[in-house]
Formats: sequence, C-alpha cells, structure tokens
Amino acid sequence: MYVYNDFDETFVRTRVAQFRGQVERRIDGSLTEDEFKPLRLMNGLYLQLHAYMLRVAVPYGTLNPAQMRQLAMIADRWDKGYGHFTTRQNIQYNWPKLGDVPDMLEALADVGMHAIQTSGNTIRNVTADHFAGAAADEIEDPRAIAELLRQWSTDHPEFQFLPRKFKIAVTGAAADRAVTRAHDIGLVVVRNDAGEVGYQVIVGGGLGRTPMVGKVLRDFVSKADLLPYVEAIVSVYNLLGRRDNKYKARIKITLHENGIETIRDLVEDRFNAIRAGFGGYDQTLLAEIEKSFAPPAFVTKATDGYEAARLANPAFRSWTDTNLAAHKAAGYAIVSISIKKHGATPGDATSDQMRVMAELADRYGHGELRISHEQNVILPHVHQSDLPAVYAALRKADLATANIGLASDIIACPGMDYCALATARSIPIAQQIATRFDALKIEHDVGPLKIKISGCINACGHHHVGHIGILGLDRAGVENYQITLGGDGSETTTIGERAGPGFSADDIVPAIERLVTGYLTLRADPSETFLQTYRRLGLAPFKTLLYPSEDKADAA
Repeated sequence: MYVYNDFDETFVRTRVAQFRGQVERRIDGSLTEDEFKPLRLMNGLYLQLHAYMLRVAVPYGTLNPAQMRQLAMIADRWDKGYGHFTTRQNIQYNWPKLGDVPDMLEALADVGMHAIQTSGNTIRNVTADHFAGAAADEIEDPRAIAELLRQWSTDHPEFQFLPRKFKIAVTGAAADRAVTRAHDIGLVVVRNDAGEVGYQVIVGGGLGRTPMVGKVLRDFVSKADLLPYVEAIVSVYNLLGRRDNKYKARIKITLHENGIETIRDLVEDRFNAIRAGFGGYDQTLLAEIEKSFAPPAFVTKATDGYEAARLANPAFRSWTDTNLAAHKAAGYAIVSISIKKHGATPGDATSDQMRVMAELADRYGHGELRISHEQNVILPHVHQSDLPAVYAALRKADLATANIGLASDIIACPGMDYCALATARSIPIAQQIATRFDALKIEHDVGPLKIKISGCINACGHHHVGHIGILGLDRAGVENYQITLGGDGSETTTIGERAGPGFSADDIVPAIERLVTGYLTLRADPSETFLQTYRRLGLAPFKTLLYPSEDKADAA
C-alpha cells in the first residue's frame, strides 16, 4: 500500500500545525464560530447534535495494522472507546473535545493519515471496491489510480470551493462493489477491443433529495488521459454548477439541466485545451504509485484443514458461506468481518475489536485491511488453511456474525442520535430489524437482501439503492418512515420506488417483516432473490404486503 513520502509528511504536519493555531484562537475567542466553521470543515471537523465529530479519511478504504491500532488508540484516549465506519470508507469519532482535535490529527499523521477534505465543497475521500487487489473478477487493482486522484485533488487550488461537495469512486471489476453509478464521477476499469486497460467514465450520479443514476460520459479513456479528463470534468462543473441554490448545486443537476451531450462537448473541449499541460508527469507518478500496490507474496499450502473444519463445525461453515468471497490467488479467500452483530450499531467497532482485526491482518492477512462502503471491515488476503484460526479469534472478539449480504447487514447513517441534520432515528430501527430477523431465524433462507436506512433526505444511508430502503422523516414532530423498493447499487444501479405512505417508529419493523416473509411466498424458487422477485412482479404484490388493510378496504 502507499506510504507517505517526505512531501506528504511535511504537508500533513503543516496542516496540523496550522489547525492547532486556529483551534487555539477559537478557544480564546479570537475566532467566532462563524469564522471558525469553514476552517474546521477543511479539516474534517463537524459540530453535531451533542459534540464535535471528527471524520478521518481512509483513502480507497485501505488500512495497514499500524493504522488500525492507532485508530483504536485515538478512540480510547480522546473519544469513548469506539469508532464509526461510514459509507465513504471513513471512520468518525463522535465525542472529541475541541482542544484535543489537533492532538488527534497529530496522532493520525504519525501513521500516514489525516482528515483533510472529508468535509466541505471539495473533492471528498476517493472510494474504491473494498475487494480491490484481491477479487477474482478484477481486471486490474484500481487503488493506484485512486491514490493518484487523492494526491491530485488534495488542496487542488482550483477545486477547494466547488459549488457543492464532489465524490469519486473507482472499481476494477465489472461487478460494481463501489456504487460508482451513484457518484459525481464513477470510474470502471475496462479493456478496449485492442486489449488495452482504461476506464469507463460515468458522471452525474448521486443520491440525496434528488437521486439520479450516473450516465456514461465516455466508454473508454486511456490511463494516460484519465487525470486530465477528470480535471476537465471538474473544471466544467466548477464553472457551470449552480451556486444560487445548494439543493441544485451537485453535478447531477448540472448534467440534468444542460444535457449529457452539452456536458460531453464542454468536457472534451476543456480536455483538449489542458491535455498537453500534463506533459506525462502524472504517468511517471502513477508508475511509482503502482509499485506500492504490488500483490503480496502469496503462499502455497494445503487446504485440508479448512475443509475438515467446515465439515466439523456448522457455525464455521455458516460463516464461510456468507462472509467469504472468491480470491484471485489459489488457496486464498477474501474475509468480510461483519460489524453488524444483531442488535449492535451498524458500523461501530470498539477499540479492542480494532486491535483484534489489526492483529489478524498481521498474522494471517499479509498486513492489509479494508473498510467497505457497507460499513464492514475486510481482510483481503487470507489463506484458507488459516480461516479456522481467524474465525476463532473473531468469535472471541464478538466479530464472527455470519450475515454479510443478509437482512441484518444493514447500512445505517447515525441519524438523530448524533447528526444535526437528521429528522429521524436510524440506529434504533436498524437494531430492531436485525434483532427481529435473528429471532425469526430466516435470514439464510431469505438470502441476499440489502436493507439501507437514512435518517434524513440527504441519504447518507444509501436508502435509494437498497433492495428495501427506509427514509426517516419528521411529520409534524413525529418520526415517519417511508419505504422504497427495488433499489440497487450494483452494476445495474436502480433508484428504488416509493411504496406508499410512511410508517410510525412502532410500525416500521412489522412492515419490513411482512415484506420479507411475504417475499418467501412470492419467489419462484429459493434461488430467486428478493430483488429478482421484485423485478419480475413489480410493486403491486409487495404493496399488498405492506398495506393489507388498504387491500381489504378496496375489496370491500
């Protein structure tokens, strides 16, 4: 993985020292909150309902064990002993004291981390497929280009005050595990007819109050052209994007109002104007970065013990069925560690759990960890012979829940328990849904099902692309939960369809239960997933499940 060079080190230390001075001036009253706000946001510091919140960047979701241990130390020393992993592959600390934040940033710098551009109207943390560099279906590891984009975008003088925040995601496989089509720019590694590796470029995706699926701007951009092409896109947006209305300021609205052809023409013109100015230095830098992402030295060992353990231990077998994915190297597996124990807060990990995961990465995972946008942690390179030991350690740490991709593997934003923007609670609803399905013991029979919940229209919980999406709203001072169905965040991205009137906090869990248990009677056979059944039958039968009293009234 990428290691900071002298320039990176100096840059981050300088920013920490600068912010330390700004914090001191805020505390002594030299800066008002209005004056301090843009300065703290540039360093990832928010003011939430009850306290400050520090959002730390985990570029393209990649961590090493030393970094994970440092995150654990920060949680213990300056927070409440845990961190919250987010859908942007970041980690958030919800309870820091303002005077401690510079020390937290200094501790991050000690392990090559920072909180720069995790907020503000700038290019946010670049995210990637959490299986990058390991997935069996991958064309190429996309993290080198993600690192190039990180370096290019950090403190870019032209893009620090965009019309609105800007998000980029990259994936190296046709199977989209990075939700690229719901980003301002999505990059998909592809091969052209000549066999050359390049990128399909998607623009104008995004969720929030106006959800839209991104459109293909170019089917193929070569590696040599990618950085100037991305800069051309952001330059056009910076000039054309609206600044009169923050709700219409994202590039998705710019594209919608101007049309894909107009945007394409403007981008091509800008690209042609700036291309020569890059002069190939970006490719020299990329070649150096790519060396940092060379695959680990995979080993060859027998896997008999793994197969024997699967046969001997049903709980281990269940975990391997849900929490493992195919690896590109023979004898290896990708391990997804669920941070979604039934009844727990989705995405929260204690400092002790972080240390366990760091130790497992050191002992069995070639020193790599990943954070997924689905709020779980990944050990990307584990030999099958080590899986029984990994499982035993995870079970001891309360991290062996076998539910990846199932009903209780819920994405949830912090909601009204923390967020000043939220209009309803997310965490308790997610906990109640997970607990209910655990009690019913039907998750594995139901199979793949993505439930996502947001506590406000900003859609930080990605509810629009959930197979079942839940949006919490305020209706005259009462929490009300709308349901959308048929959403999809994969390569066949679809915005979910609103099912009908919302449900109270007391009624939302029974409504979800009716949906899921009803699906079991609607599916053609056990191999047909919830999403496939919805696409085959449409909304009507699911609406009947949700609103049985209305169906009876219509019949009368």
